[in-house]
Amino acid sequence: MPPTVRTAAQIRREFLDFFRERGHAIVPASPVIPHDDPTLLFTNAGMNQFKDVFLGSGSRSYQRAADSQPCIRAGGKHNDLDDVGMDTYHHTCFEMLGNWSFGDYFKAEAIGWAWELLTRVWGLEPQRLHATYFEGDPAQGVPADTEARDLWKKIAGLPDARIHPGNRKDNFWEMGDTGPCGPCSEIHIDLTPDASCGKLVNAGDARVMEIWNLVFIQFNRNADQSLTPLPARHVDTGMGFERICSVVQGMGHGRLGRFSNYDTDVFSPLFDAIHDISKAPAYAGTLPEAGGRGAKDAPQVMIDVAYRVIADHIRTLTFAIADGCLPDKEGRGYVLRRILRRAVRYGYQYLGLKEPFLHRLAPTVGELLGDSFPRLRENPGRVAEALREEEASFGRTLERGLALFDEAADTARRDHHGEVRGADAFRLHDTFGFPIDLTQIMAAESGLRVDIGEYERLMEAARERARGTGRSAAAAIDPSTAAIITGWGATDDHWKHEHESLTARIVGVLRSDGDALRAMEGANAKLRSGEGGALILDRTCFYGEQGGQVGDAGVIRAGAAEFRVDRTVRLSDTIVHVGGLVSGELGAGDAVELSVSPDRARTRANHTATHLLNWALREVLGEHVQQKGSLVDADRTRFDFSHPRAPEPGELERIERLAGEQAARGLVVHAAEAAQGDAMKISGLRAVFGEKYPERVRVVSIGPAVADLLADPARADWRGYSIEFCGGTHVRNTREIGRFVLVAEEAVAKGVRRVVGLTGPDAARADALAESLLARAAALSQEAAPEALSAGLAALAAEAAGAVIPLSRRAALRSALESLQARQKEQSRASAADSLAVAIGHVDALIAAAERIGDTAIVVGAMPDLPAEQLKHAADIVRSRCGSCAVLFGVHVAAGEKSPAKAVVLAAVSEDLIRRGVKAGDLVKAVAPLVDGGGGGPPTLAQAGGKSPEKLPAALEAGRAWIRERIMK
Repeated sequence: MPPTVRTAAQIRREFLDFFRERGHAIVPASPVIPHDDPTLLFTNAGMNQFKDVFLGSGSRSYQRAADSQPCIRAGGKHNDLDDVGMDTYHHTCFEMLGNWSFGDYFKAEAIGWAWELLTRVWGLEPQRLHATYFEGDPAQGVPADTEARDLWKKIAGLPDARIHPGNRKDNFWEMGDTGPCGPCSEIHIDLTPDASCGKLVNAGDARVMEIWNLVFIQFNRNADQSLTPLPARHVDTGMGFERICSVVQGMGHGRLGRFSNYDTDVFSPLFDAIHDISKAPAYAGTLPEAGGRGAKDAPQVMIDVAYRVIADHIRTLTFAIADGCLPDKEGRGYVLRRILRRAVRYGYQYLGLKEPFLHRLAPTVGELLGDSFPRLRENPGRVAEALREEEASFGRTLERGLALFDEAADTARRDHHGEVRGADAFRLHDTFGFPIDLTQIMAAESGLRVDIGEYERLMEAARERARGTGRSAAAAIDPSTAAIITGWGATDDHWKHEHESLTARIVGVLRSDGDALRAMEGANAKLRSGEGGALILDRTCFYGEQGGQVGDAGVIRAGAAEFRVDRTVRLSDTIVHVGGLVSGELGAGDAVELSVSPDRARTRANHTATHLLNWALREVLGEHVQQKGSLVDADRTRFDFSHPRAPEPGELERIERLAGEQAARGLVVHAAEAAQGDAMKISGLRAVFGEKYPERVRVVSIGPAVADLLADPARADWRGYSIEFCGGTHVRNTREIGRFVLVAEEAVAKGVRRVVGLTGPDAARADALAESLLARAAALSQEAAPEALSAGLAALAAEAAGAVIPLSRRAALRSALESLQARQKEQSRASAADSLAVAIGHVDALIAAAERIGDTAIVVGAMPDLPAEQLKHAADIVRSRCGSCAVLFGVHVAAGEKSPAKAVVLAAVSEDLIRRGVKAGDLVKAVAPLVDGGGGGPPTLAQAGGKSPEKLPAALEAGRAWIRERIMK
């Protein structure tokens, strides 16, 4: 980029510096994941972090603020996802530059400063700028904002022809149906060659577009919809960073008629990285035909669409994952999954990227934006790994899904008048993970459409089945098929408690039909290799999902035929083995051999541990504890229970210890059936509140034999053992559980808490990880180098935040981290003090050697490589000591591990010299090219960078001559 054209980083910095100089606190951007605001999917505006101030429920220590806020708009009310890539200005991720006043300044200052920044700092041509104001709405009792209209005339000198009234939709902001609200005044820029298209303001034409919105919050909307003036009036402004970069850089390049957010250095480094990875043709900036989605476009057009989609989406994904959100199947996570899969599909089809690639782009985002948003650099490995895993998961079904879409598209052209069947779209979603919006995009690119009505009906039917079967995985079985299955008779599954293998006979076959299982009868009651479905047997050793324990997986064989069981579900008294035939052929009447997956051993251990956990919870928290739900599988035990508050750390430690001690005692696990009435008399027995039990129940006792319990049910010491009704699988002896630890505790509903526990090798790994983290913390406590401590602490804190470790060790780790953070702050304070002392020492020497012309000092010289704030402070010291002065500092910044050496020049000028025409911004613009750089700034303080630090001595002397010449005029 030529030195005369501002970089994106410079534009952001100038915006923040401009408002800093006008008394604004520069606040850090909030996370793009609003963890404390459940009303938002993502942070979608700069004002989100100040909602409590506008609502009157919060306050800040400052009355003026400014920031640059990353935002995501890809879901809910604000959703630009489908348009990204198709034009020059839509994004799912963008930065919002904003300034705010909380009961301080109002319209005159907001309008004046906006005009000054745009025209005097960034040099936009005033004759191209238009303003809008609210025209009023008498029907709603909202007056016209004539105050803003008149200020645009007075402050900016805009003629009536460039001040436009706007309606309530465009020019009145409301937070909700009631609450703070007020008129908006937007600034638009006419980018046509002769600046003659003011009539296109608010007409949806990109040639005349909004660049800044000033919101004046001055009313409260009451419940009866009337308006009341607010006692304290606020200002909330927002300007799209990518858009203003395209305008400022476009004007700098002399481009008119074609402005693109993507033709800036916000995106060009990402395009370079995509090109390097894909080896596809370079980005050329072409666009689809108006209204088109690729059906008739040339290959380069779709290549460029793919570049834009991937560059935008990797920014969204990197920010969101860095802020703690991962791709998932629901909520925010599902939005991220849709975004990721959209990017992967474009890379696969148009750039030839057949292997995971997004994780290789995330570091580029960190390099581009990490200086402004440091959290992008806190744990880049975790971000990259999350991307790689999710992309690899989708990649396993992508090729088959694309093949299915091609078949569906052929059918649509041949038999359905260009409409892809809803059933095909549903199968793409359900089987291959294609979000419906991705299928719609692919259809549009092929000149087709999707029968969205049929798709929605199938989706709703699937939801209804899921709701109707509660926790059961039998949701894919419709009522008519269920009647056939139960008609085949009950399955003898008593073998599940003691056997991992068994012989049986097939009594029924079901075949997968899209989202459902269909019963096969007669000669068709067969499954062939490659087909999915389910088998019903006369007997089984597989456990069907029930009571919180997942169903078993495993294999069913008959000679060369092999059926892989993915899950086992219970339908009344019939067990359904769901999976797919890997080889051969199986049908009704065939004799088969059953083999349960070895994972059952860990599931058994976790289930028995769940019983010990339930007992320990009652021992520590009280008899009021009731089971509210559970999930037991091979990886963990998850247990929900009633309790009015979060358990104290000490209580959780005791719960973990009691359960672990019982496991270590080597207690025998007994199970036997008994009459419900007799069993209910056993002292200490736990049953699920509200559950209906049969007349005969299975009692599982850890320690005492069931016969002893029934013989003397009232013995008080039975309460010292776990005794429950349970039909699940368990270990024979509690020593098989191994180590037991709690790794998580949280609220799931009002009065309901959840704990998660690990056993055996998983518990040992959690222990080992905790020890490793604590050892690293101990090593860091001996680290003397501030940079090493800072980097090590950031990495350790990020890893600890997501680490699965025992809750009992979290307090120690938290304390170690807090101690390190305190030490880091102390080092930072000491480093800042040292830097300031160094700066003052150099300032003293430069002032002593300063040239003086009358009462004015010319302070020019080299400064050490210090933080920018210390350099600015040093310039302030010179101005306070010398009064009338011009200051020019040069700094040689040494090369870093990944960055070359560079030059920094900083200029400061006293107010009396500014009135004489000597301005810091002009001085920097004159000197910066001499070090092969560029920059600028306001008259009082300006800064620039250059890539040739060896030229600094000559540049400083040229700057001295420049100052001398202007002072002596």
